[in-house]
Amino acid sequence: MTESPNPNIVDADSLTGEMHPIRRAVISIGSNLGERRNNLQGAVNTLADTPEVWVTGVSPVYETEPVDAPEGSKDFLNAIVLLDTTLSARTLLDRAQAVESAYGRDHGGERNAPRTLDVDLIVLGDRRADDEDLVLPHPRAGERAFVLVPWLDLEPDAEIPGVGAVADLVEKTGRGGVTPREDIELEFG
Repeated sequence: MTESPNPNIVDADSLTGEMHPIRRAVISIGSNLGERRNNLQGAVNTLADTPEVWVTGVSPVYETEPVDAPEGSKDFLNAIVLLDTTLSARTLLDRAQAVESAYGRDHGGERNAPRTLDVDLIVLGDRRADDEDLVLPHPRAGERAFVLVPWLDLEPDAEIPGVGAVADLVEKTGRGGVTPREDIELEFG
């Protein structure tokens, strides 16, 4: 639990007004159902249209093999979106889930089932959380080449707080099952 039992201590995410910090967020987007490229572009556009969110970079797109998915699942298109935001972690997570729902994502059913859109909050500054529905940094990001490889393209010096340098993690996980799609480009800004 990230909340303090002391009501006199204010969580940094609940600060208001000019005290809201601007933090760098790393968002992973993926799709393996429907118009995959359009779903990813829609996620980028919707995030960019969010008040208090400024998209600063979008990685190249990769075609990736599904991980821990039901048999017969199709390949994903994946990318990383970098943004600066003053939104709290909870509000940014809610926005990510709203974007998924707007693109037909069904949050019920089988774990890691095929999906029209997956929008995951990987890192938000140095914010840590260990709640039932919000864990930061994302608990499996350091093991997922489909997150690490595109992120490394954008930020060669990136680190996952408490886990390690993204470049080192890519060395460990390898690039297997992650293929660049130079014919697909996502636009922002």
